[in-house]
Amino acid sequence: MTIDPDFLDELDRFETLDQRTTSTKKGERESPSVGEGLTFSDYRRYSPGDDTRLVDWRLYARTEEFFIKQFEEERNLTVHVLLDASASMDFGEGNQHKFEFGAKLGLGYAYLTAEEHDDFRFSLFTERAERIDTGKSTRGEVLALIDRLNGTTPTGGTDFQTAFEAYAASIRSRSLVVVVTDCIGDIDGLETGVASLARNEVVLIQVLSPTELDPEVGGDTIFEDIETDLTRRTYFGGRLAKQYRSRVDEFVDDVATRAQDLRVTHALVATDEDFFDAFSTVWIG
Repeated sequence: MTIDPDFLDELDRFETLDQRTTSTKKGERESPSVGEGLTFSDYRRYSPGDDTRLVDWRLYARTEEFFIKQFEEERNLTVHVLLDASASMDFGEGNQHKFEFGAKLGLGYAYLTAEEHDDFRFSLFTERAERIDTGKSTRGEVLALIDRLNGTTPTGGTDFQTAFEAYAASIRSRSLVVVVTDCIGDIDGLETGVASLARNEVVLIQVLSPTELDPEVGGDTIFEDIETDLTRRTYFGGRLAKQYRSRVDEFVDDVATRAQDLRVTHALVATDEDFFDAFSTVWIG
């Protein structure tokens, strides 16, 4: 891998998530709801119609007056990046390598999150997710991740359902989950796995090479499944080439439809796109 950290400097042109998701400062907005992600702020006297669950009964026992506990919503955001490190991501040459391109997209999220002094978590996944950051959420941590990713060779198959369900159980705070993958594998498992993450905001970034989308080959051709090493020799052209492109379109549409049904943001990125144009497409607020 040859990810050059200089690309991080160009990311300063993008607004941070906090700039894009809110027009108020952190901690300004009061929330009447009760649950995780809330911090106690103050008391006020009870008024008819207030939620009785917010009454402080211990305070009532001391004062014989009803007081309501007020809370502020915790506005800090944790960004979780899940990067596919299976063998199918080890495809493409140079800047069009799928794993490298996808890694830079994930690193972009981590870098801009660190710039906002929010927390990020960065994990590789195949059959399970492996966290590779150390929890510092700084620019230095992003640079260390680049070194780690440059030394990573994608290998093995994927188990979307098992990896994502286990990871979802570890999320404890207000979060954005960014999944970077080619989505190649068990689509039903992908859907089930993403569904387990979808109690948070989820961005599903599907990274494919231009060769996968529209092979520039013809005639007698050998196709190889990178994850299983199975090969097939066939004459690629005419009707077969048309069928292949149709099936690829159906595959991408299927992923997009399932994401939409789960209310998950889906973005298809081809690795021959300009990186910063691609990042501007997937960077959301």
